[in-house]
Amino acid sequence: MKKLLISALCAVALGHASSVMAQTNWKLATGYRAESFHTENIVRFAQDVEKATAGQLRIEVHPGGTLVKLNDIRQAVQDGKAEAGETIMSSLAKDIPIAGADSVPFVATSYADAQRLWELQRPLIEKHFTQRGLKLLYSVPWPPQGLFSNKPIRNAADFKGTKMRTYNPTTQRIAELMEAVPVDVAMVDVNKALSEGRMDNMITSAVTGVENKVWGPIKHYYEINAWFPKNVVFVSSKSFTTLTPDQQKAVMQAASSAETRGWAKSQAVMLDSTNELRVQGIKVERASSELNADIKRLGEKFSKEWIRSVGPDANSIFIPYYTYAYGKK
Repeated sequence: MKKLLISALCAVALGHASSVMAQTNWKLATGYRAESFHTENIVRFAQDVEKATAGQLRIEVHPGGTLVKLNDIRQAVQDGKAEAGETIMSSLAKDIPIAGADSVPFVATSYADAQRLWELQRPLIEKHFTQRGLKLLYSVPWPPQGLFSNKPIRNAADFKGTKMRTYNPTTQRIAELMEAVPVDVAMVDVNKALSEGRMDNMITSAVTGVENKVWGPIKHYYEINAWFPKNVVFVSSKSFTTLTPDQQKAVMQAASSAETRGWAKSQAVMLDSTNELRVQGIKVERASSELNADIKRLGEKFSKEWIRSVGPDANSIFIPYYTYAYGKK
């Protein structure tokens, strides 16, 4: 009898220990390919979390839209189809207008500017995410957006009648103001669209150009540093709150490291990608003074339009942003 009682107690204890040490699995969906520096950074984040939690939390990274398509990831996490996800922040702007701050052209023209803008934007993104049952983990910028073209562009007039690839409201509006024809082309289909003559130019980062090997039809790349769009990584609040306090701490510490690492990697990738464009025969140059002046005027127009459309939240970002910028001059 005594032996049976001891055995029963041991079984209960082992069962309790097993439940405490049970592994939690998250699926993290991203629309970007496995080779993207963003995805590589997420994989490292997942590894750091698994190590810090002694294997109790495992994050399965699903790249390339294999689990959920890029533009559907935010909703999928809200709906519980995936515990976590990554998307480009500008894709959220229709529902969360403040998410478009980092895509207003020529507001942030350096990594230091982009970091300052993110510090002001982050609390507002966190607030809107919380309202939607999401928790922000971290954000990392793409390298600055440049201009790819199959022919020289010297001023705004050179865009008239050309076919410009667009992928968000900002690029759509740029095409319209430049009197270009907007063409909705997925990045994976860019080379096909170029070869078929369906597009002539696009605004995107050097790294995206390299990843998609746009050389051939594309002959020119202008370092206009239009804006620094950011990807954002998040988790469902429900999934996060089921973790133990120690596990939550481990996730947030890994997220902080991923953000720091990701910003540094973005800058390194920018330099490497720009050099690769040169190696592949694309002429890399700064915008002409005439084009630069045209673009800056366009940027002023965009800023005013964006502030009017967003309202008080926009002022809570741009007033301190510009106050800080002017104070340093």
